[in-house]
Amino acid sequence: MASLARPAEMFDRDREWRALSAFATDPAAGATLGVVSGRRRQGKTFLLRALCQATGGFYFAADEGTDRESLNRLGAVLADHLGAPAPFVFDTWHSAIDALLALGRDRRIPVVIDEFPYLVRANPQLPSIIQNALAPLRAERDTSRTSLLLCGSAMSFMGQLLSGNAPLRGRAGFELVVPTLDHQLAAEFWEVGDLATALKVNAIVGGTPAYRREFARDDSPAGPDDFDPWVLRTVLSPTSPLFREARYLLADEPELHDLGLYHSVLAAIAAGNAQRGGIASYLGRKSGDLAHPLTVLEDCGLIAREPDVFKDNRTTFRIAEPLVTFYHAVMRPIWSDLEHTRDATRLWQRSQRRFAGNVLGPHFEQVCRHWIRHLAPPDLLGDYPNVVGVGTVNDAANRIAHEVDVVAFGLDDDDRRPLIALGEAKWGETMGLGHLDRLRRIRALLAAQNRYGAADARLVCFGGAGFTEELVAAADQDHGVVLVGLADLYRRA
Repeated sequence: MASLARPAEMFDRDREWRALSAFATDPAAGATLGVVSGRRRQGKTFLLRALCQATGGFYFAADEGTDRESLNRLGAVLADHLGAPAPFVFDTWHSAIDALLALGRDRRIPVVIDEFPYLVRANPQLPSIIQNALAPLRAERDTSRTSLLLCGSAMSFMGQLLSGNAPLRGRAGFELVVPTLDHQLAAEFWEVGDLATALKVNAIVGGTPAYRREFARDDSPAGPDDFDPWVLRTVLSPTSPLFREARYLLADEPELHDLGLYHSVLAAIAAGNAQRGGIASYLGRKSGDLAHPLTVLEDCGLIAREPDVFKDNRTTFRIAEPLVTFYHAVMRPIWSDLEHTRDATRLWQRSQRRFAGNVLGPHFEQVCRHWIRHLAPPDLLGDYPNVVGVGTVNDAANRIAHEVDVVAFGLDDDDRRPLIALGEAKWGETMGLGHLDRLRRIRALLAAQNRYGAADARLVCFGGAGFTEELVAAADQDHGVVLVGLADLYRRA
């Protein structure tokens, strides 16, 4: 099936465009349902508007409002689309959905309802109404070739739309989550050539396209010397939309009722408290009290839960949105000063330790895990990295527990997981033989357990600041030692 012509101004999103094109031009009979979700500012609306423009489809963007107002707006927009002399009047959503299905009587056509959660907030019965409208053997559904696409940014709501006993479960034939750009694509999108600067920019704004185009007005750091001035004139400037964006991200989620509590949980994680006990201690609460807020934040896509690959009962949490990490680690402690100062240079200089330790370091580790899992050369580890995570290994002889930044498992024919790599990631520290010796010690401890086939695991040093000559020489002599620098992390496989 030939894909629709890709808009010239679209950056990347090839996979998403092909998938939407195939869904919107499916030759099969009958109306179909699709769901498109993803965090705000990822370009979902751009994709869907472009799809409708390329196919002559119908696009409707919902607003926050009453049920009656939304029906009136839909009638007006639909009439304008069809060139009708007056707005259509819909008494109920039953007749409105049937009118949308009728758009596809003569040909396959995409029909987009954007910001769908706004409509459901005003009328919780809407998913059930759509379920009934798309029931098998219903004439309005069978004679239509409408490709109905429901889109939304409220991740907790969209994630439940097709799950469990939800009305639309089993009705949708298409589901697309529009992700953020990874660090390689983000560097290309922001047009930052210096790799260290690219990673620092990524640690602040992540891979959200709108942060460059709309929020920063295409302002990118011109080079390493321009990074600090760029931070001051964008994310730390009260006149920039980036300044308050992290706060708005939480306010946009309808499931977050007690914003103070959720901000405090995020602040605890940003301060380095990755386990539930540490978060509880930071908040002065019992560990059991955090089950609900942590689950809600995870459902919203604001935090990620990462089980310890070596300990079934140990879980760490990390913030999934870099701008939220930057806000809580750097901006929130000095928020009042940032709002009122004429020049934030000194405030930014005083925040360098928090930026390096609480933002850059953890972000670099996550980039390394993502790279090993999805972007590394296929032959780097001698096997496909089926599972990549973090782990803790007890060292009883030295009475310490070793934190392992990158742990990669393969997958053999018996569904067992052989350990194929152990890695350590250091952003601002030149890596040397001491780091390699630590990895060798961890490998020996795991090999002694005789559980993971650890004796053959490769040892990977991820160095944001490079490697000593001694470590480079050791890697040259031992093919089981792998050095990964910034150039490797940004090189397309």
